[in-house]
Amino acid sequence: MKKWKVGILGATGSVGQRFVQLLENHEFFEVTHLAASDKSAGNVYGDVMASRWKVSNNIPEYAKKIKVSKCSPSDTPGVNLVFSGLDSSIAGEVETEYAKAGIMVISNSKNHRNDTDVPILSAEVNPGHLEILNYQATPGKIITNSNCTIMGVTITLKPIFEKFGIESVVLFSMQAISGAGYPGVPSLDILGNVVPHIGGEEEKAEFEPLKCLGKLENGQIVPADFKISAHCNRVPVIDGHTVCVSIKLKKQATIEEIKKVWNEFEGEPQKLKLPSAPAKVIDYREEIDRPQPRLDLMSGNGMATTVGRLRKDTVLDFKYVLLSHNTIRGAAGAAILNAELIYKKGLNKAG
Repeated sequence: MKKWKVGILGATGSVGQRFVQLLENHEFFEVTHLAASDKSAGNVYGDVMASRWKVSNNIPEYAKKIKVSKCSPSDTPGVNLVFSGLDSSIAGEVETEYAKAGIMVISNSKNHRNDTDVPILSAEVNPGHLEILNYQATPGKIITNSNCTIMGVTITLKPIFEKFGIESVVLFSMQAISGAGYPGVPSLDILGNVVPHIGGEEEKAEFEPLKCLGKLENGQIVPADFKISAHCNRVPVIDGHTVCVSIKLKKQATIEEIKKVWNEFEGEPQKLKLPSAPAKVIDYREEIDRPQPRLDLMSGNGMATTVGRLRKDTVLDFKYVLLSHNTIRGAAGAAILNAELIYKKGLNKAG
């Protein structure tokens, strides 16, 4: 299949930089446009990012000489698809403009996640939700990935939900500072400290897994029928969101049965051998003190969800700890994997 020409919206931001990094020499996609604010537009990306590049040692060579465009369809002609790492203050309007212009949008922003005809797509969890694109009125379609905090949570819940059913979930997040973007949280607020509030985060953590695990009925996604209670906290870790989860099941299960469904879990990305898909979706660690961001963050090239400490819970049924890379699996990597799934299935008729 021919490579798709793609653009990156918000290419100078922290998520945009991760898109630029992960799309270097991609098997399916060729980055032809890097779009950002009017202040950056018209300048060469390498010059714009000379003192702002933060995600790796060097800016990928392919990106350095690309002239930065404005975030407008008229300024990014000839693309089949755009990846959006835009700030939520502008993302909704800009992404809708691209969809109306017939360009598919794979978004990392929150703005369209609650739209009834827009899927919150997690490629291994709910690929069937792509059917709802048939109900979107715009010639280009919008697909979002979930909030970075609950990406790994939803992945670990999926095989449990299918096998045993779920009555309720309580989760406690310890979120890395990179989740706040760049320059992020002021050092005097976070060093030697825990901040027990992240604006809007708990509401997203309590809703988005339910939509991801919901059913598609009559052109709408009906959320899954269990409750989630979330506590979200910012901690002094650079990358990697750690989440402690307690869960009550509808059917009885043993620890070994839960480990078995986790270890056997795979989705369409693994069956299709998509370039960004981890070979093992859920990487269970038996060590008593794992997962840890310092040791486990890059499991599956940052695309696997690492889990450990599964044990009985004295209030609910079971509890465990998970770790997910917030800017790879929780952001740019997940969006790219979604796009790979769409490419392989031949679902993009836009562009």
